[in-house]
Amino acid sequence: MVYDKPIVKVVPPGPKAKEVIERHSRYVATTTHDPEVLPLVIDRGEGVWLVDVDGNVYLDFSSAVSASNLGYPTHPEIKKAIIEQLEKIAHAAGTDYYNPYQVALAEKLASIAPGKFEKKVFFCNSGTESIEAALKVARYATNRKLFIAFIGAFHGRTLGSLSLTASKPVHKRKFFPTAPGVVHVPYPNPYRNPWYIDGYEHPDELVNRVIEYIEYWLFGHYVPADEVAAVVAEPIQGEGGYVVPPKNFFTELKKLCSKYGLLLVMDEVQMGLGRTGRMFASEHFNVAPDEVCLAKSLGGGVVPAGATIIRKDLDFDPGAHSNTYGGHALVSVAALKTLELTEKYLPNVQALEKLFRESLNELKEKYEYIGDVRGLGLAWGVEFVRDRKTKEHAPKLRNKVVNEALKRGLAMLPCGKSTIRLIPPIVIGEEEVKIGLEIFKEAVKSALT
Repeated sequence: MVYDKPIVKVVPPGPKAKEVIERHSRYVATTTHDPEVLPLVIDRGEGVWLVDVDGNVYLDFSSAVSASNLGYPTHPEIKKAIIEQLEKIAHAAGTDYYNPYQVALAEKLASIAPGKFEKKVFFCNSGTESIEAALKVARYATNRKLFIAFIGAFHGRTLGSLSLTASKPVHKRKFFPTAPGVVHVPYPNPYRNPWYIDGYEHPDELVNRVIEYIEYWLFGHYVPADEVAAVVAEPIQGEGGYVVPPKNFFTELKKLCSKYGLLLVMDEVQMGLGRTGRMFASEHFNVAPDEVCLAKSLGGGVVPAGATIIRKDLDFDPGAHSNTYGGHALVSVAALKTLELTEKYLPNVQALEKLFRESLNELKEKYEYIGDVRGLGLAWGVEFVRDRKTKEHAPKLRNKVVNEALKRGLAMLPCGKSTIRLIPPIVIGEEEVKIGLEIFKEAVKSALT
């Protein structure tokens, strides 16, 4: 069925949804949002629409946290590629034998990733695994033990990646000690940073402060630079609030890394592969990382997929790191088709950016409880505050907006302390975007009255 507008038959959660949520809370040990805020129980998807178990139809502005960039249920071309591969072989043991599918995907990723140097690719099954591989590569190649990460970062929840994560205390509570050797520094958040600099008005000053913090305060006082293996960063912080740094930040950071022999690892798990209007969000900042981590949308919203793209000279010796299912045949053909389709949709993402920018900034001008609007392509964050002068976070207001939008047929996700992310599938059309933005405006107005 083709939908052209949301259909809310019963205010969520409906009776069937309530029953599933109750069973979920009893048996499923996974992280989910508060059912009082996001009681969405998905039954199926159609294009950019989600249908719940009670028959409600929602426009999707969440893309399964950017894993389903190409919409639902499965893009026809990806489905065709998967079915054809299933008739050959699904798991061809690419970590023990060899298969052409894995090689083809590695060649493609190496050819499109930023940087003119030669590259190799390590395959895995998720974002957190791609980060774990990047950490091991950095230590192995440099023989250094320490890492620098950023406050507000999210890199995963396994113990290695968790040591880098610094967006919410709940991620680490009761899990200390995490992997030792990680030092966190301020991210150049133009809206809120330790120096109270307006990074939109004074981007160079903000960037200089962060670089100075690392070089003078960190290296000059308590962390020996020659023992740091790498700096790990997101080109745009995701879970930390969809924070876009000043455009020259990563070029200056790369200069610092080069000066002290550090590697630059870029976590593109959430922002990579078309989300920002480029294949890699790093391209917006004119930087070529030494390592790039991918996952989420790499699998086309169908299969778990992860990859760590590295400079060829950083490669492990055989047997130093491996896994069973990384880059298996079925994943490889799905990912190859995903990359092909994503390239075709980049102009669509670029064309729709202006619509989001103008609409969301108009909303900011209208409501003083919206403190900041930031984004690129189809990756947008709207931060809610109690007061624009103090910038006090307003998580309850943010959650109310999310819930009011859901009641009107728009599915979105929170992030950061009081931000909503608007991240529709990159296949979305202009009219669908307009519908979603109008519902978002209605939800904001309702939450404030």
